[in-house]
This record gives sequence, structure tokens and C-alpha cells, in this order.
Amino acid sequence: MTKTEDAPSRAHQLRASVQRFGGHLAGMVMPNIGAFIAWGLITALFIPSGWLPNAQLAELVDPMVKLLLPVLIGYTGGRLVHGQRGAVVGAVATVGIAVGADVPMFLGAMLIGPLAAFLLKLWDNSVGEKVGPGFKMLVDNFSAGIIGGAMAVLGSLAIGPVVEAITKALGNGVQFLLDAHLLPLVSVIVEPAKVLFLNNAINHGVLSPLGVTHSAETGKAIEFLIEPNPGPGLGILVALALFGARAARATAPGAIVIQFLGGIHEIYFPYILAAPRLILAAIAGGASGVLVFSIFGAGLTATPSPGSIFAVLAVTPKGGWLGVLAGVVISAAVSFIIASLLLKFGRDARKAEREQEVANGGTVKS
Repeated sequence: MTKTEDAPSRAHQLRASVQRFGGHLAGMVMPNIGAFIAWGLITALFIPSGWLPNAQLAELVDPMVKLLLPVLIGYTGGRLVHGQRGAVVGAVATVGIAVGADVPMFLGAMLIGPLAAFLLKLWDNSVGEKVGPGFKMLVDNFSAGIIGGAMAVLGSLAIGPVVEAITKALGNGVQFLLDAHLLPLVSVIVEPAKVLFLNNAINHGVLSPLGVTHSAETGKAIEFLIEPNPGPGLGILVALALFGARAARATAPGAIVIQFLGGIHEIYFPYILAAPRLILAAIAGGASGVLVFSIFGAGLTATPSPGSIFAVLAVTPKGGWLGVLAGVVISAAVSFIIASLLLKFGRDARKAEREQEVANGGTVKS
């Protein structure tokens, strides 16, 4: 095999590896979307700037976002690695990094939950299977308790502070761009990361914790709008439905419904991976949307999960719909225009189809 043949193979393997990694991250978050929605609705309704302000019910917001949601992520991550036993130690370990943290430790939960479960899995495979039936339950319970407790302590003393420092450093970078009126540049990082199936890590690990802090101070945060904005994906899918290859034209309309109304952004990622130049449309659409959000001072009260237009509007504060809708519409329009240009308004696709029909001996269609 030549080097020329090796290059596409390595690129395909790298893309597959990144997709698997992103899939594992999504697997920790997606089963818990209901909890995110519950927190988002409670936040939108009962905080002082919400639709139905209530001081007593607003007390639910902090414990849910700083303890419940990270523990659920850690539990799910542990379960993916080592079943129910892994889920238990993952949850215990996550408490160690969540308690006392100044920011929601979603990213930390994605790390420590699977790690604790993996260590328990190593123990079970090397020692647990050799224990006699009479001591099996005793050894299993104590091994889970010791590993879970040790990881909770390690998380509280070492892992948690490191993750919190990383999150704050990233937050300082976003804040710098915000203060310098350069926040749209965030899309240069966010949109390619989304397409590599790292959307949940970016949103729930970095942007959401920043948004929680700003939302507590001002009642809304633009960080909640950066990744879930359904506009860029909508514009690209509409362009593919009109000007894409035959397969894309057939499937893109259905993907629009799933992405824009259902909030499942992952549906359009493979389209971009199949035509990588379209990432420019996603970046341009995302950046233009963030620019409009910034001009209008738009923000949400909580992270919309999933990133459906309905979920976005559900956590939009009173009086904030114009800015939010304007940003979504502009980002969709810009991504559509750029994607259409990159697709050459379907000229290349139609030419390839005609050539294929001629090669197959069919009738050439205009």
C-alpha cells in the first residue's frame, strides 16, 4: 500500500476515533437530558428574573446544577464502563469533586465517573473473580466502597481543583473575548468541536458552568446560546436540501425537522464530515449569531437541552425573545448563504450526477 493510500486510511481512523470519543461523552449526557430540562425550567420560572419568581423554589437551582447533574453524569459514565457497580462508584467519586466547587463540575464528572468505574473493573477482573462464593458479596461491597471513597477523596483534593482551574481559565478566555467585543471568535473553536461530536463536552463542560455564574449575577447568560444555537445547522441543512448531492437532497429535509425542532444537532455532523468545507459555513453562521446576540444583549436563563428552537425559547427571559430569535435567524441565513456558495448552488452535484448517469448508460437529465 502506498503512502497516498495510507493517508486517507489514517484520516478515516482518526475521524472514527474522535467520533467514538465524542459518542462516549454524549452517552454520559444524553440519558440525563430530562434532568437538564427540569433544572432549566425551574431556573427559567422561579429565579428572581424568571416568569414566576419564587424565593423558596429558586433554592432548588444551585443544588441541582452543582450536585445533582454532575452526580448523574458521573453515575451514567460509570455505568457505561462497568455496569451498575461502576455507576455506584462513579456517583460516589463525583460527589468528591462536586461538593464545594464554585462551578458546576460537568467536565470533572465526565472524567472521574468513568475513571473510578474503570479502576473497579480492573479490581473485579483481577481479584474479584477469584473470591469464593461465601465472601463474594462482602468483597464486592467493600471493594466498591473503598475505591469509590478513595476516588471521592482524590477528586476533592486533586482532580476537582485541577478541573475547576481549567474551567476558570477557559472562562477567563471567553470573558476576555466578551470584554474585547470579540466573542464571535469563540465559534472558530466551538463549531469544529461540535462537528467532531464534542458538543456535549464543550457545552456542558465549559460553556454551561460559565453561563451559570453569569446567569446568577444578571439573570441571563449569552454562554447558554453559543453551542445550542440551532441556526447554523439549519442553514447548512437547507442548503444541502436544495444544492447538495442526490443522497443529501433526499435526507436533509428530515434532518431539518430532527435538528431544528427536535434539537438533535448530531444529525447534521455527518453531512459536514462528508464535505469538510462546509465547516466554514458553520463557523460563519455561529459567529454571526453570537454577534447578533451580543448586540441585542441576548441571553438565556439556563442551558437549553436539547438544542431545539422550542427549548431555546422556553428558557428565554422576559423581554428577550427578539434578540434570541434575531440571532438564530441571522446565523441560519449566513450559514445557508456560505454553504450554498461552497456547494456552488448545486452545479458540481448535478454535473457528477449527469456523468454517473452517462457512465451507467442511462438517460441524461437536465
